[in-house]
Amino acid sequence: MSDSEIKKGLAGVVVDQTAISKVNPETNSLLYRGYPVQELAARASFEEVAWLLWHGELPSADELAELVSFERANRALTPQVKAAIDLLPTDCHPMDVGRTAVSVIGAGHPRAEDSSPEAELEKAKHLWAQFPAVVAYDQRRRRGLDPVEPRDDLDYSENFLWMSFGEQAHPAVVDAFRVSMVLYAEHSFNASTFTARVITSTLADLHSAVTGAIGALKGPLHGGANEAVMHTFAEIGIRDGEPADQALERARTWMEQALAEKRKVMGFGHRVYKNGDSRVPTMKAALDRMVEHYGRDDLMGLYDGLEQAMEHAKQIKPNLDYPAGPTYHLMGFDTAMFTPLFIASRITGWTAHVMEQRAANALIRPLSDYVGPDERHLPQL
Repeated sequence: MSDSEIKKGLAGVVVDQTAISKVNPETNSLLYRGYPVQELAARASFEEVAWLLWHGELPSADELAELVSFERANRALTPQVKAAIDLLPTDCHPMDVGRTAVSVIGAGHPRAEDSSPEAELEKAKHLWAQFPAVVAYDQRRRRGLDPVEPRDDLDYSENFLWMSFGEQAHPAVVDAFRVSMVLYAEHSFNASTFTARVITSTLADLHSAVTGAIGALKGPLHGGANEAVMHTFAEIGIRDGEPADQALERARTWMEQALAEKRKVMGFGHRVYKNGDSRVPTMKAALDRMVEHYGRDDLMGLYDGLEQAMEHAKQIKPNLDYPAGPTYHLMGFDTAMFTPLFIASRITGWTAHVMEQRAANALIRPLSDYVGPDERHLPQL
């Protein structure tokens, strides 16, 4: 087989069909079931988007009420899940906690091995409802704080922030968080989604597929990039109260030096988008609102300086992780928790793909081009 026939990383290879999402190259828009994600982020709740990804259409008022009721009734973690989290060291990566928690949640689900469409949807909704408590519980235990129990009078985003910080968030913060959840929910056959579909293709259970997807998402070339953005900001130096123009100049200088040293700077570029990540303007607008709300022009200076220097030197634009990282930082989340926040959102897309894969399954098993030694034999005794 010639090198030209091998598609490293499956680049450009179409392996299956999906009705869940696509990037429309004509408008450079990410579409969820046909709807531009920027329109959903502007007008839809995350609960509505979850229903859309699972069912293909936006919910009626009665359907939304049913989903909201289910989600609010299933937020609290069982003692078994809490105990499993408590067994993990507080210096392990939070993605390890998320991966373990999903396994324990799956092992305890009464329909764990039932792969009927009804059971799969029930498990998807249950896991989606549970995971915010996993993130909140883990962040608080790392800080030496008592857990905060969920409230059933708050919507998904409000309750997530309540459990994380123990106080009711400002409406502007809640809305920015909702926007991030909508934007992160789904993105076609990315590495973690494809992992989930590969696992599902073996007829493994839904929680196994999501656990594998979390493993793929942990990598800095995928979900971990939002953490890496804040590590970059920290390396440059975050100085609360610094004028934006000074922060901008420091960031530009840092980026110029990093590029001269051929360092990889996370948060820029994307395998799919060639004209910029279509989700960035919406998330950047949410970041702008958070910068204004918290009075943190210094962070916007760092943001603009890095973006301008990268655009000038490489003509490479930011991806969603770039504005999402500082947005979560301003809200008060620890940097290591950013990718688990990604999980909380992407559970909707992953499980939609699990159900789609199972509905028309074929085992995903590619070939490889062997380049090792020719056949050989052990010496005769």
